[in-house]
Formats: sequence, C-alpha cells, structure tokens
Amino acid sequence: MALIVHKYGGTSMGSTERIRNVAKRVAKWVRAGHQLVVVPSAMSGETNRLLALAKEVAPEKPATAYYRELDQLAATGEQVSVGLLAIALQAEGLDAVSYCGWQVPIRTNSAYTKARIESIDDARIRADLAAGKVVIITGFQGVDAGGNVTTLGRGGSDTSAVAVAAAIKADECLIYTDVDGVYTTDPRVVPEARRLKRISFEEMLEMASMGSKVLQIRSVEFAGKYRVPIRVLSSFTPWDIPIEEEARSGTLITFEEDASMEQAVVSGIAFNRDEAKVSVLGVPDRPGIAAQILGAVADANVDVDVIIQNVGKDGRTDFSFTVHRNDLNRALDVLRTQVVPALGASDVVGDARICKVSVVGIGMRSHVGVASRMFRCLAAEGINIQMISTSEIKISVVIDEKYMELAVRALHREFELDQPEDQLQGA
Repeated sequence: MALIVHKYGGTSMGSTERIRNVAKRVAKWVRAGHQLVVVPSAMSGETNRLLALAKEVAPEKPATAYYRELDQLAATGEQVSVGLLAIALQAEGLDAVSYCGWQVPIRTNSAYTKARIESIDDARIRADLAAGKVVIITGFQGVDAGGNVTTLGRGGSDTSAVAVAAAIKADECLIYTDVDGVYTTDPRVVPEARRLKRISFEEMLEMASMGSKVLQIRSVEFAGKYRVPIRVLSSFTPWDIPIEEEARSGTLITFEEDASMEQAVVSGIAFNRDEAKVSVLGVPDRPGIAAQILGAVADANVDVDVIIQNVGKDGRTDFSFTVHRNDLNRALDVLRTQVVPALGASDVVGDARICKVSVVGIGMRSHVGVASRMFRCLAAEGINIQMISTSEIKISVVIDEKYMELAVRALHREFELDQPEDQLQGA
C-alpha cells in the first residue's frame, strides 16, 4: 500500500461528468489498497469568471485592501470543486471528506494573490487517512497568520499538491492534466514534439521557469527540495485502465542520478509569451544603482527575470530587465514615480512585444558549443537577439514576439528533438 497524492486540473474538473470520472479513478486507486489525498483545481473557467466579476464591480483597483478581498473571492472556486468531488466519491461508496486550505491548515505569508506556503499541519490529514477516508483539499489557497484567506497565484494548485505530498511524505504525486506528459516543446507549435519518458527536477524547473505551462514553477521547486517524485499524466485516459499501466504512463520527473548516464544535450525548448521588457534609460553609472532599481520593483511585489546593463558612456548607462506582462504597468508606475526622480534617470520605457525562448538540458554540463549553435540557428532565420540569460543547463534569449514560433521550430529541428530518445545527440 502506498500513500499517493492526486492533483486534478481545471479541465479535469470541468463538468459534473468529468468530476464523476475523477471520482471513479480515485476509487480505483483506493480499492487497490492505496491511501489517497486529492487536490483539485477550480472547475475550468471558474477563476476567470470570478475575477471578471470583481473587475465589473470595480474597474479600477481601489486600494491595497482590494487584493485581500480578491483572494476571498477567488478561493471559492476550489471550495466548490472539493465539495462536489467528495459527494461524487461518497456516491462511489467511499468515505470522503473535503477541507479548505484554512481548515487543514495550510499556513502562508500575507502576500495576497501571490502567497507562499510556510507550513502545513498534517495531523488532521493523517487522522482521516488512518480512519480509511479519502482526503480532499483545496488547491491554490491557504491562510495567513491573521486568519485571512490567501491564494498562491495562477497554477497554485500544483504547488498545493506537491507541498501536501511533501508534508505527509507521500510516495508519489500524480499531476493529472489535459496533456499526457511533458513534451520537448509545445506540440501546438511543433507538431513533431515528442513526449519525454522522464526528466530531471532541474530540467523541469528550468522548463517551467522559462514558460512551459505543464507545471507551475513553485511546485517543481517544492518537489526538488523535498524529493517528491512527480508524474505528469492525462486525466482523459479511460478511468478504468489498469493501475500498473497508468502508473507507468506520462512523464516521470525525478532526480538527476536516476536519469540515464549519458543525457541528451538538449531535452526541450521552452518559450514564454507573457514577458515584457522594462528599460531605465540614462541612469548614473555607479555602484548601487541596480539595487535601487530592483529594490523598488521588488517592494511592489513584481518578479524580475532577465537583467542586462549596457556599458556606461559619459557617466550614464541603460538598465533593462524583463517582468511578467501583467506586471508591466505596475513596474513602470513605481519606476516613474520613485526611481527616475531619485536617480535622475532620463526615462523609463516598456515593451510588451517581446518573448523569451530557451533551450534546456542537463547534457549541457558535459557538452560545449550549445550557445554558438543556438545563436547560429537564430541568425540563419534572421532573428535578432535582444537579451541573453544563461545557467548551467539553460540558455535563454529575448526576441521580438513575432518571431517566437519560427525560433522554436528552428531550434527544435536544430537539436533534433523530434528523433527517438535513443537516437538523440549525446544520448
């Protein structure tokens, strides 16, 4: 008997019929002797509907307190899901109980709409499991020290599921979604994209951070930190397929030492359309400027990604970085009102017509020339690179948004990612 966490996304919970199918799948695992904790998302489209209602009521965000109420509102979508799934499981003859994040409790900080999990009290979960119950917990939400409901940001149900799996020391966390695993890139952009049988936490973390939408980045961070194996698989396979077959399907996200000894040079191509570039022009070229600029942006709860500073000229320089496109206006506002006057910068400009494309692979550690090969490939397609960022297993470039699909297809072809795994270069 294993202790398993199942996570189901919004499309998997998209209708009462799909919820009944989820219940049948969960019941199959329970009847096979496993203990189950289930973390579902809100029904597909529900969170967007709730947020649209808030915008109807108040087109302009009135105050900081607005974000507290937004979390109070958005969290109700998952509450509906857990209640319906518990009822469906009871109809299957199982003893099931549902909890909101604050009932567990899942403790978070107070960063409304972007809260981070600080701790999970597993006593209630373990007591229910010991009593033979299926435990269902809302994803996406928790409670802060003041008793306020918080949400973890879009995709936060993945993070909830992995955090719960870590807290209860689950044997595995199965993420059921509308795709059947992790692909070398988005098959909607490159039809020849290939499903990976396994990928390391490091590679998946880079893929998620660079724009792969399969898993939320914080869920991969949790999994790697607490060594929780994750399997990404489809909830649209027949619910009654044998457990042995289901348990081997999809993509296993595991530890690097479990991967093949000679890893492919590049495992995947990730991209992100949601990027925007901010440039602070004409700032004094002296120590501490980067800290002043990025400190003000961080205080506004805006995450910064790729950063570049140009060579100074006449005691002045330009400082550029990327943010999520939804945060562009917030970043521009804080820079124009606080940073430009304080530093005497000449201007701040934003560009929402950019994207980021990345090649990812732990095989880069033992192979040289990946960057030059990537840059030659893009140059051959006439694609200009605006910014470059690297890590040990990743190279990212910021380019004009209109070239994104061309770049992804060209790089996927350049690194032969449509070939079977045993034929890949470096495999």
